[in-house]
Amino acid sequence: MSISIRDLDPAFKGAGQKAGLEIWRIENFNPVPIPQSSYGKFFTGDSYVILKTTGTKSGALLHDIHYWLGKKTSQDEAGAAAIKTVELDAVLGGRAVQYREVQGHETEKFLSYFKPCIIPQEGGAASGFKHVEAEEHKTRLYVPFARSSLSHDDIFILDTESKIFQFNGSNSSIQERAKALEVVQYIKDTYHDGKCDIAAVEDGRLMSDSETGEFWGFFGGFAPLPRKTVNDDDKLADSHPPRLLCVEKGKAEPIETDTLTRELLDTNKCYIIDCGLEVFAWMGRKSSLDERKSASGAADELVGGTGRSKSYIIRLIEGFETVMFKSKFDSWPQTTNVAQAEDGRGKVAASLTRRLLYSTLFLVYDFLALLKRQGLDVKGLLKTDPVKEEPQAYIDCTGYLQVWRVSGQEKVLLPASGQSKFYSGDCYIFQYSYPGDDKEEHLIGTWIGNNSVEEDRASALSMAGKMVESMKFIPSLARIYEGSEPIQFHSILQTFIVYKGGLSDGYKNYIAEKDIPDETYSGEGVALFRIQGFGPENMQAVQTDPVASSLNSAYCYILHDGPTVFSWSGSFTTADDQELVERMLDLIKPDLQCKLQKENAESEKFWEILGGKTEYPTQKIVRDAENDPHLFSCNFSKGELKVKEIYNFSQDDLMTEDIFILDIHSAIFVWVGQKFDPKSRLQALTIGEKFLEHDFLLEKVSRVAPIYVVMEGSEPPFFTHFFKWESAKSAMLGNSFQRKLTIVKSGGTLPLDKPKRRASVAYGGRSNSLPEKSQRSRSMSVSPDRVRVRGRSPAFTALAANFENPKDRNLSTPPPMIRKLYPKSMSPDSVKLAPKAAAIAQLTSTFEQPPSARDTLIPRSLRASSDASKSSPNKNEQDEDSMNSRIESFTIQEDVKEGESEDDEGLPVYPHDRVNTASEDPVTDIDVTKREAYLSVAEFKEKLGMAKNEFYKLPKWKQNKLKMAVQLF
Repeated sequence: MSISIRDLDPAFKGAGQKAGLEIWRIENFNPVPIPQSSYGKFFTGDSYVILKTTGTKSGALLHDIHYWLGKKTSQDEAGAAAIKTVELDAVLGGRAVQYREVQGHETEKFLSYFKPCIIPQEGGAASGFKHVEAEEHKTRLYVPFARSSLSHDDIFILDTESKIFQFNGSNSSIQERAKALEVVQYIKDTYHDGKCDIAAVEDGRLMSDSETGEFWGFFGGFAPLPRKTVNDDDKLADSHPPRLLCVEKGKAEPIETDTLTRELLDTNKCYIIDCGLEVFAWMGRKSSLDERKSASGAADELVGGTGRSKSYIIRLIEGFETVMFKSKFDSWPQTTNVAQAEDGRGKVAASLTRRLLYSTLFLVYDFLALLKRQGLDVKGLLKTDPVKEEPQAYIDCTGYLQVWRVSGQEKVLLPASGQSKFYSGDCYIFQYSYPGDDKEEHLIGTWIGNNSVEEDRASALSMAGKMVESMKFIPSLARIYEGSEPIQFHSILQTFIVYKGGLSDGYKNYIAEKDIPDETYSGEGVALFRIQGFGPENMQAVQTDPVASSLNSAYCYILHDGPTVFSWSGSFTTADDQELVERMLDLIKPDLQCKLQKENAESEKFWEILGGKTEYPTQKIVRDAENDPHLFSCNFSKGELKVKEIYNFSQDDLMTEDIFILDIHSAIFVWVGQKFDPKSRLQALTIGEKFLEHDFLLEKVSRVAPIYVVMEGSEPPFFTHFFKWESAKSAMLGNSFQRKLTIVKSGGTLPLDKPKRRASVAYGGRSNSLPEKSQRSRSMSVSPDRVRVRGRSPAFTALAANFENPKDRNLSTPPPMIRKLYPKSMSPDSVKLAPKAAAIAQLTSTFEQPPSARDTLIPRSLRASSDASKSSPNKNEQDEDSMNSRIESFTIQEDVKEGESEDDEGLPVYPHDRVNTASEDPVTDIDVTKREAYLSVAEFKEKLGMAKNEFYKLPKWKQNKLKMAVQLF
C-alpha cells in the first residue's frame, strides 16, 4: 500500500514508539492528544482514538487501536474517529488490529486497559463541559435511575452520599458479584476519597435487614422486579453463520460460498466477514488507503441498523489476523506473518523475534562449518559465541528429592545415587519438597520416556495423581515428557542422564513381543552421549545412536567402546560446554582416561567406532521458548473444553470457584481454585491436555509441552512470578465475593492476620534409612540476591569421590565448583564486605551444630549412599562425619586461599609416605587440605616438580590436580 505523508495526521507523529497507552479525542474532526492524568475519563458526547502498544518478550511492539464512541457523540465525529483510526494504523506500518467500541458495549480487551471499569461522564468537548470542583454529590444508579432498570440477572451499583449499595441479582454468579465489588472500590476511592460505607443487598432478601430496607427506600419501597424481556440485541447470537462480503467502490457485495477458506481473500481487496456479534473488516496488504477507509465505513453502516448495537467491529490487516478471526474459517494455513518483511518503519528490524535471530545465527554457523570442512581457515570470521540464554527456575534447589521408577502398577524407589539416571523406555515419578517463604512447598511429577509403554504411562499419571490427592492437593503436579523437560526439572536434578532402553517389566515384555533388540545401556560396548546444559548445576547427558549422523557441531559428546573413551567437541562449542563434558566423564566413565577429539581433527579409531564418517547437523536443537503469558478461564463440561482469554490479567482475575490456564507456550499451568468442584478437580490434568490438543492460540504449541497443575493456596514461585503476587489473597477464606467484600469494607487493605504455617507432610515411600525429618539443606529464599547452597551438587559429588578413592577420579576433570558458605543471618552486603570472616563463621557454626544439623550441608546422593551399605552402620556414620568435616574444611580453604600463597612457617616436616592419602602410618595431627606443606623443600620439589613459591602461584585447581597425582589430595 502506497501512502503519502500528506494523508497522515500530524497528531500521530511519534505514536506507538514505546509500550503504553496513548489517547486522542476528536475535536473539530481532528485528533487531539489528552494528558495521561485524564486517561480513563470519557465523556458521552465525544469520540476517542486509543492506541495500546505492547512490548513482547521477543522485543517486538504489538499495536491495538480502538475508537470509542460516546452514546451522544455526533455521527460526523464518529466517522472522523473511524477514518483517523485507519490513518493511525498506516503510521504504524499497517499492522495494527482495530476495534470499534460503543459506549456500554465495549470489548473486554478495551476495558482491561482501565481496570476495574470506566464510568463515562455527561458532556463533551463540543458542549464546553467543565468539571465543577465543588459539585454536590448526586445519588445515582449506573443505569437509568428507576426500579425497572433492576433485574434478577444482573448486578447494580447505587452510589449515595454516605453509602454505596451493590444489588446482586438472584441469577448473578459469585464471580460476577466479586468483579462488581472492584467497581465499588473504584467508586469509593474516586468519588468519596475512600470514606464511605459499603452495603451488599441480595435480591430476594426483601426487608430482612436495615440495609436492604434502606436500599429499597431510594426506589419508593420494595416491589417485585420485572422479568427480563428479550430484545433484538439478545437474539443476536454468537453462532450467527458467517457471511463473506467483498467491498468494492464503497459497497459491500455478498459472496456466495458454503465454507470459508483463506483462499477466498484477495490481497488487493477488502472484505467484511459478518459473524453476528463480531463483524470483521479484513484488508489486503495491497489494498489502498481509500479502499480501507471504504471498508471501514461499510462495516459501520452494516451494524448501524437496529438490532446490531452490541456487534463489535474488528478491522485487521492481512498477515496480522487474530486467533478469533482465523477460527471463523474452516481452514487457515499455518504460515509466518507476511508483514515481517514488508511495509514497516526502521524499527521492524529491531523487532524480529529471538527465534529468528537464532535461526539466522545458526545459518551462519552452517556456512562456516562448510568452509571449515573444505579446509579453509575460518578463525576470526565469527568473533562471538551465540547468545546464551539461561532461564531462571524460580525454585529453591536445596530441597529433598525422591524418585520412583514405574513398573506396571508398582513403583520402585531409586537410591540417591540413581535419582538422576533415567531410561527412555521407562516412566518415573518424583516428589520434591523444598523451603518456601512461609511454608514447605511440594512438587510431584511424572517423567515419561519417549519409548515407554502405554501401561506404564497411564500408571505413572494415576499414581502421581493419587499421591497429590493423598496430600490433600497441597503439592503441585507436573507432567513432563522426555525431551521437553522444563528448567525446574533440570534445576532439581542438577545432573541428568538419559540412557537408551528400559528396565520396567512392561518395556521388556514389549520389545520381546515385537522382537526388538534390547538396547538398554549396560555400561559396556559402544555408546554415544550428547552433553548439554547451562552449567555444572544444570547439565544433561542424553544417549543417542552411536553413529556419525548423531553428532552436531553445536554440542560436545562422550563416546566409549569398552575401555576406549573419547570426548568430541563440535566447532561451535564453548569452553563451558567442554567443561561439562569433563564433569560428565566422572559420572559415565570415572575410572578411565579419555582421548580428546576436536571436530575435523578426529582419529581414525573415533570414526571406526561410529561406523564411518557421514554428514551431521550443525545447529543446536531448538526447543520451544517461553512466550508472553496468556490467561484463560475454562469451562469443561461433557468432555468439551471452552476457554475465554483474560486480557491484562492480574492475580485478582483468579476466582476460587473456577479453573484457569496460564499459557506460556513452552509450558502451561492449570490453576485450580479451592472452591472448584472437588469431583472435577481430578480432571485438571485432562483439561490441560485438552488445551494443548486444541491449541486455542494457534501457535503450534507442542502436545508434549509440560503441564503443571497448581492448587490455590499452594502456588509455587515459578507460577506466581508471572503475577504481582500477594500470598495473603490466596490464603483468604470464603468465596470470591466474600473475600472481595472483606477487602472493600476494610478500605482496600488485606486482613492483617498472616496465613497459618502449614505443617510438613510426611513423605510417602521413604526408605527406612532416611531420617523422619525433611533432608533438605538450609531454607534459602529463591531471591537471586541471597547466597544459595544446593542440596546436591555435582561439585560435591566429585569432591567426595576424591576422598573415597583418589584413583577413581578422571584426572582431566576441572576443579569442582564450590560455592561460598555464609551464615544464614548475614546480609548480602555484609557478605561482600567480609567474605573470609563469613566463611570462618560458617565453619565454626557448622562444627557447633549436632551431627543431624551438619548433615544438611551434605548432598542428597552422599547422604543416601552412606545409608545404602548395611554391613557396618557405625563405621558408615563415622566415615560420613569425617567426610563432612573434610568437605567443609576444603570449602573454607577454597574460598580463603584461592590465589594466595600458603603460610606454612612453623609447620613440622614429615616424609611423603606419612602424609599422603594412602599412607599405612599416617600422621593424624595435620591439616589434610594442605598435606604438601608438611614436606621438606627437597621432597616438595621432587614430588610436585617445582618450588613452593612457584606452586602457590598456580590457580587452586591446578594445585589440586598436581597434588592428586602424588596422593596429596
